[in-house]
Amino acid sequence: MSTLTEHDIYLFREGSHARLYEKLGCHLLDDGTASFAVWAPNARAVSVIGDFNGWDPATDELKPRWDGSGIWEGTVAGVQTGAAYKFRVVSQHLTAVDKGDPYALYWEEAPRTGSRVWKLDYEWGDAEWMQTRKGRNSLTAPMSIYEVHLGSWRRDAAGKSLSYRAIADELVEHVKKTGFTHVEIMPVTEHPFYGSWGYQTTGYFAPTSRYGTPQDFMHFMDTMHRNGIGVILDWVPSHFPNDEHGLYRFDGTHLYEHADPRQGYHPEWNSAIFNYGRNEVRAFLISSALFWLEHYHIDGIRVDAVASMLYLDYARKSGEWIPNKYGGRENLDAIHFLRDLNEAVYRDHPDVQMIAEESTAWPMVSRPTYIGGLGFGLKWNMGWMHDTLKYFQQDPVHRKYHHGGLTFSLIYAFNENFVLPLSHDEVVHGKGSLINKMPGDSWQQFANLRTLYGYMWGHPGKKLLFMGCEFGQRREWQHEESLEWWVLQHPEHSGLMHWISDLNRFYAAEPAMHEVDFDPAGFEWIDANDSQLSTLSFIRKSRDEKSMVLVVCNLTPVPRENYLLGVPQPGYWREVLNSDAAFYAGSGVGNQGGVHSAPVPAHGRYHAIRITLPPLSVVYFKHER
Repeated sequence: MSTLTEHDIYLFREGSHARLYEKLGCHLLDDGTASFAVWAPNARAVSVIGDFNGWDPATDELKPRWDGSGIWEGTVAGVQTGAAYKFRVVSQHLTAVDKGDPYALYWEEAPRTGSRVWKLDYEWGDAEWMQTRKGRNSLTAPMSIYEVHLGSWRRDAAGKSLSYRAIADELVEHVKKTGFTHVEIMPVTEHPFYGSWGYQTTGYFAPTSRYGTPQDFMHFMDTMHRNGIGVILDWVPSHFPNDEHGLYRFDGTHLYEHADPRQGYHPEWNSAIFNYGRNEVRAFLISSALFWLEHYHIDGIRVDAVASMLYLDYARKSGEWIPNKYGGRENLDAIHFLRDLNEAVYRDHPDVQMIAEESTAWPMVSRPTYIGGLGFGLKWNMGWMHDTLKYFQQDPVHRKYHHGGLTFSLIYAFNENFVLPLSHDEVVHGKGSLINKMPGDSWQQFANLRTLYGYMWGHPGKKLLFMGCEFGQRREWQHEESLEWWVLQHPEHSGLMHWISDLNRFYAAEPAMHEVDFDPAGFEWIDANDSQLSTLSFIRKSRDEKSMVLVVCNLTPVPRENYLLGVPQPGYWREVLNSDAAFYAGSGVGNQGGVHSAPVPAHGRYHAIRITLPPLSVVYFKHER
């Protein structure tokens, strides 16, 4: 018997149904049967084939609903948990294709492509986390994100990827050791091609079976939460692959995607683009996002490739795209979808964050929909990433000519709620590792990278760092291999990881470093214009201004002694972090614990300190009264 009500159908056709996974797909019933329902409005016939009926399409045929919704449904006897199944979909042209279930909870392990009958029963142990995560995910809270690809973070002795359960304890230990507050996992939504890193999704309601069962992934999430670590899911509503068993031409027509390739084909990724103007497609995607939040306790969703959704001419030449009804290049249907998505998520889960990977100057991405924004909570600052890496790749002798590359980001730093990302995209495909982007000999490369991280952690905005970058892996990221953990035997690599650990701990403990990330009130330049010596200095302040941290960057390998800096408050300025400390494999130059101010005017202030700036370094001073 169908569980779909007339109200469900109304919401589905309106595009506002946010829990379609409860109604469509396969559901085991108390009477020993299973209900099946699938949207295929243009099909001539649909049947369920699987282990339970010998994969015979004549045994369990589904019936179309009377209401014109395009949903086919029926019940099947003898269905057991774990059974593989597909839908045999016959088009109006009498071609038959075996499709996986768009709402499948579990899939066969690749290269097999069947869906599996499954239940999501699990006894969670993360109640304390769930009750307190609103504060942990707040825009005023510290958020230092460790981006991870589960298949290659660490592998066993045979070179095989770890399971969800095996990686859970090891990842928790590493994240706690390095002090990150959150983990962002690259897409675990089921995907047929491992080399896509999960960005070519076929199973929008299932964690990939490569690393275990849905319950194994729940255990992973539970373990993270019980250890005080948030988890952000990388999620891809922008495009999907054209594999025969997937969403593409699902009922013999372009159902989930646009029919016209100028709208429905993604030239950059050779994949299909969702038709956001179709209400049922929007409901499908919104249901997917809410599914992960509700059944897997995900703490945030990073929405991939938002720019490709917003612009009709994205990655297209003139004549290869269709303007909107006003003649512009903005994708009005995608804007509608993103706003609906964010409103639905924050309505039902106000304690999570929606994060946009958006690489253009589209306005108000992280502003509420009621004032015209897209409604995200946070946005990746791709401009900061690009300018910063470009600057740090310069030989220090030339940096004085590129000084604006670092200071420019503060012109727009508060236009959005930014995350500063150094992600997987910066260390693959011939781009080189972060450490190898740095100029100079090996010592200078590590000093440069420590300086980059110190500047990044001091800069307003939440932080994101890809795995391996915390210890300066020299090899580019390879998804078929483990990270180069063995390099931690070398002091420069272990020193870099100690630096990241201490940065994270200070950042989390010090309100001035995270409390006012998205308002100019939390930031104050001391000197943004010392291009000749390639130094930068600024103050980070807490909301009540009782806590102040001075961040000073020396971006050349020349030590600067008796460097005069105006400060906003008299008193003792304690040196709390120094990237050049010997503990981090630096040269050990510093300020012997701190300095007292003197009533000397400098930088428009009435008091100043004289400090020593180590070579290629960042030094943090905290004001003490």
